[in-house]
Amino acid sequence: MSNVILIGFMGCGKSTIGFRLSYKLRRVLEDTDKLIEKKEGISISDIFAQKGEDAFREMETDCLRELLLSQESKVIATGGGLPMKKENHPLLKALGTVVYLRISPESVWERLKGDTTRPLLQCDNPTAKIEELLQKRASVYEAAADIIVDVDGKDIEQVVAEILERVAEREERCQPHGSEQEAKV
Repeated sequence: MSNVILIGFMGCGKSTIGFRLSYKLRRVLEDTDKLIEKKEGISISDIFAQKGEDAFREMETDCLRELLLSQESKVIATGGGLPMKKENHPLLKALGTVVYLRISPESVWERLKGDTTRPLLQCDNPTAKIEELLQKRASVYEAAADIIVDVDGKDIEQVVAEILERVAEREERCQPHGSEQEAKV
């Protein structure tokens, strides 16, 4: 099994599900936001405030390129905006199986209404901002994904089980079978 990369909107569970998935697969979990914070020595909120969103998005692309250098199979949780940059799509695909954790705007708000650490939600009408961003991002997430898993109404274990099953099915379909290989020889 190659890397499993989790994409999706803020609050969909990439970090939480990534942690559980890494435990089940006995793999390291890498979180692109955490890697960037460690490298820069400041929080994502501070990067946005001090350097701007464009600089942060470039850091995300650089982070993907660095992850491509690793030979170890991992679970990788990405920032919600990372797939919005088209140049990141081939990097994501090269890393492994991309899983889009799809969530409704209502669920996002329910999960994040008390979270003050999300730069994009620090505005007058966060529910409208969530709906606007999700509407913009949904088709891009779908285009970047190999697998789409709906998370609304499911607990962590249900989502993890679905991911494991669907990733295994996909990898089985993508691998040549011995008898087919032998027949071609």
